[in-house]
Amino acid sequence: MSISKPPFFDGNNYSHWKAKMTTVIQALDFNLWDLIIDGPELPQIVTKEGAKSLKPRSLYTDEDRKKVQLNSMAKHVIICALNSNEFNRVSSCATAKEMWDRLEVTYEGTNKVKDAKINMLVR
Repeated sequence: MSISKPPFFDGNNYSHWKAKMTTVIQALDFNLWDLIIDGPELPQIVTKEGAKSLKPRSLYTDEDRKKVQLNSMAKHVIICALNSNEFNRVSSCATAKEMWDRLEVTYEGTNKVKDAKINMLVR
């Protein structure tokens, strides 16, 4: 397997794909992995009222562009690893973290579901 080509996911054997994909992403750039786990820091501005909102692209600094580009790179790595059905599942997600979380909930369940499964196995 080439490091530039992520493992392909067709909806089967998610845990195996997830383990491989984690390693591939970390090998490419550990900052991508941090972004997927912790979420991106999308550029924001504070309004006069004190509310935060997304910063318009016309106001981006070079640092803002780097943050947005890192999220796009992480999304690209995930998208390149998915078949059409899985792509359709995550295509509406704005961030790589949302994509990863959606796949995880779809194939592993929420934390409550995971805990319930573990409790059933332990008993």
